[in-house]
Amino acid sequence: MPDLKVAIVPVTPFQQNCSIVWDETTKRGAVIDPGGDIARILAALEELEVNAEKIVLTHGHIDHAAGAAELAETLKIPVEGPHEGDKFLLDNLPADGVRTGIPGRAVTPDRWLDEGDTVDIGGIVFDVLHVPGHTPGHIVLVHKPADFAIVGDTLFQRSVGRTDFPYGDHALLIAGIKTKLLPLGDGVTVLPGHGNASTIGEEKRTNPFLR
Repeated sequence: MPDLKVAIVPVTPFQQNCSIVWDETTKRGAVIDPGGDIARILAALEELEVNAEKIVLTHGHIDHAAGAAELAETLKIPVEGPHEGDKFLLDNLPADGVRTGIPGRAVTPDRWLDEGDTVDIGGIVFDVLHVPGHTPGHIVLVHKPADFAIVGDTLFQRSVGRTDFPYGDHALLIAGIKTKLLPLGDGVTVLPGHGNASTIGEEKRTNPFLR
């Protein structure tokens, strides 16, 4: 059984939860959603002694993806995800960077992800769920043996992802959470893109958007 470890590196003024996920036995891992502050991410990898083998993106928003091209180039590693529905967001990262003040480079993933795919992170296999609504191509990563899911900006502690974008769809997001995330089980820990981790059970009990 792999020894799954996770470290959070808050990045950008949005304090996005960039995650370093790895197998403690082999020290092989991945960086999830490097939205910026690349020097901070590289310093964390060095301190943790993690060999990052890939970058995984949950979706294409600037605070999650702006640093992906630079980090991939620096470490010479591939980018996987999100779903191809977010291609327009990844293409538009430079313009979004001007608008938000977060420097961003366009990035084309080496591999798009879709429902039913798997992602290997240091020998730890995550299942891919496509959960649109916040963005059209948003994906979630689930490692059921450890009851752990990286949910990006779909589900938060007592909240859900914003859908007040031209491409947002609140009903679709809630349907995806209820049909794909809640059935994972009450004991599953969910790590969102911002704020504190929670559990499926806790969100069933306390999240006003899921009542």
